[in-house]
Amino acid sequence: MIKRKKTKKIKVGEITVGGDAPIRVQSMTNTYTSDVASTLDQIRRLEDAGCELIRVAVPDRLSALSLGKLKSKMKAPLIADIHFDYRLALISIKEGVDGIRINPGNIGSKKKVEEILRKAKEMGVAIRIGVNAGSLKKDILKKYNGPAPEALVESAIEHIHFFEENEFFNFKISVKSSQVLTNLVAYRMLSERCDYPLHIGVTEAGGIFSGLVKSSIGIGLLLYEGIGDTIRVSLTGDPIYEVRAAFAILRTLKIRDRGVDIISCPTCARCKIDLIPLVEEIEKRIAHIETPITVAIMGCEVNGPGEAKEADVGIAAGKNGGLLFSKGKIIEKIDKSHLADRLIEEIYRFIEKKNI
Repeated sequence: MIKRKKTKKIKVGEITVGGDAPIRVQSMTNTYTSDVASTLDQIRRLEDAGCELIRVAVPDRLSALSLGKLKSKMKAPLIADIHFDYRLALISIKEGVDGIRINPGNIGSKKKVEEILRKAKEMGVAIRIGVNAGSLKKDILKKYNGPAPEALVESAIEHIHFFEENEFFNFKISVKSSQVLTNLVAYRMLSERCDYPLHIGVTEAGGIFSGLVKSSIGIGLLLYEGIGDTIRVSLTGDPIYEVRAAFAILRTLKIRDRGVDIISCPTCARCKIDLIPLVEEIEKRIAHIETPITVAIMGCEVNGPGEAKEADVGIAAGKNGGLLFSKGKIIEKIDKSHLADRLIEEIYRFIEKKNI
């Protein structure tokens, strides 16, 4: 059982972050924010996938002025991602966002940050202090000879003290790097030095394959140590994959139980069918399911139903067909051409019984 560190609670819209609240899954749109229709379409897909906090980039005034339209038509809290121009933060807050993400070090001056804090406090808007290895102040970089973990943490602590001096406490923090080991050390150090909620992730992790590997290690190890209150799996691609990956990491660690856990064999010379496209087809057809369920898709009689007997529902393929089973008990034999359809039918039947 993972013992999670108890942090302070904050509110991002109607969502509680930190304390004993669930570890929240976050993602970010990759559309032009000023293209309201496209951005809303992606937001709705993210919401359907279970995303609980949705961030959008605000690179210009037109994007900032589009936030009110987005906010009025979405369910999840809306977070504006701001760099450099404090005026974009002020417009975003006025437009009704639930949170903003800033790196105070690149806003320009303490007075500008103070103005953001005053407006955010007045409107009940949460802030994430987002410290990245690529945007540290020159003096800190020089002190530590580069973006070392100590540099990230010193920058974060400096910003925390500034927020506290301005009596602003509704914030969470991140200290992200694209280097997994730097990330791990920085978050461990920061967790020891403060009790504000932490947003964890590996920034600029890469494409689907490399990004999943880095994020699974970088996020998974921290979560296992009880560190982290919100997570984002940063991937170059459709952000829906970020949400699915985040829930898969949480499900694997038995932290949150949502969606389908697929068990499938890696295939070998015993495999009687072309299992890879079958698994891919079934994954796509059940990706939207929210109910926790374990599904086994096995390529021979060795791996299933024996080794997959704990699965809620599964199939074990043979030369001309396969066996449909549930909790290790065989339900029926299935023709090869009906394996996917019959398995999915049984998945929905199992879910219906479970939800009665």
